[in-house]
Amino acid sequence: MKRQKGFTLIEFMIAMAVTIVAVAATLAAFRDATSANQNVTLRTDMTDNLRAGLNLIDQDLIQTAEGIPTSGITVPSYPGTAACPDGYSVVNRPLLTGATTFPQCNLALPSIEPGNALGPFITAPDATSVVNSDVITILYADNTLGLDLAPVNQPASGSNPGCAGTIGSLGQSAKFDTSCVNIGSGDAQISTGDLIMFSNALGNAIVTVTSVSWPTVNFAKGDAFNLNQTGAPKGTLLQLQNPDGSYPVTTATRIWMISYYLDNLADPAHVRLIRRVNFNPGQPVGETLENLQFTYNYNDGKTTNQVGVPLGLSESQIRSVNVMLGVRSVNRWARDNRYIRNNFMTTISLRSMAYVPQYQ
Repeated sequence: MKRQKGFTLIEFMIAMAVTIVAVAATLAAFRDATSANQNVTLRTDMTDNLRAGLNLIDQDLIQTAEGIPTSGITVPSYPGTAACPDGYSVVNRPLLTGATTFPQCNLALPSIEPGNALGPFITAPDATSVVNSDVITILYADNTLGLDLAPVNQPASGSNPGCAGTIGSLGQSAKFDTSCVNIGSGDAQISTGDLIMFSNALGNAIVTVTSVSWPTVNFAKGDAFNLNQTGAPKGTLLQLQNPDGSYPVTTATRIWMISYYLDNLADPAHVRLIRRVNFNPGQPVGETLENLQFTYNYNDGKTTNQVGVPLGLSESQIRSVNVMLGVRSVNRWARDNRYIRNNFMTTISLRSMAYVPQYQ
């Protein structure tokens, strides 16, 4: 019989060893590729969250104070106290957990209001970071509505038929002349919860819309901001009246109040950046952010990186805002079972507030 040919045991063991080495190398390469892909995906998600949040903050801050009086918008106020000799106000400010008041000694609503540590206390899932987050609130006029293209009321003069709109004698409502003010329909309409600033030669005042039956807009008491206080001795629509109770030529402008803060209540594992318009429900604009900090630079050229308003200065003197956003990955990186983190800092100039008429 012919001898049977085949592999010896040694040859078989060598082949197995080579195969195992090749498979191990392939698995290691696959694991490294999967880990690298997860790392890139997590970092891309973080970058997207940072970019989305910062882009909106940037756009809103650049518009800060557009159409707002330099000294702010007068709010209802009461006689002075020891703490606030010039008077005090009780205007509500939107926060994550409800509301607090704006600084009570402010008799006007500023275009920008710092909120150092007014945001929620943020704790990371892996307990590597714990921080008190900040809040910021800004104001600017809505230049798309066209509400201020003509006065609410204006006497006829020559060929100009005037505007026959009226403002309630108690400041409880306003009726617009649709031949002068035609704001269209849909999103362009005035809605409940909107803020309206009235301005004339006697000053300005701001109210909250509580109901609308166009062309009549109502400002009933008990609004979320506590602005519709017609009984307050100062800062209401009544202070814009002539001695006989009539109103001088008055314009109306819709105002946006934008607040930014972190929300760790809706989904504690994925803290969200919230953009809130007036007292309407906040809208998430970034996810898994775990730090939000603002500091402020003032127009004296030396007061910088302030968390609030230093003594002797006011909010109207803020010229730029330093923003810091901290973010972590949605999930842990499988390679070492830890979260990936990143942060971004930028300085945004408040162009509307920084403008100086050098040639006057």
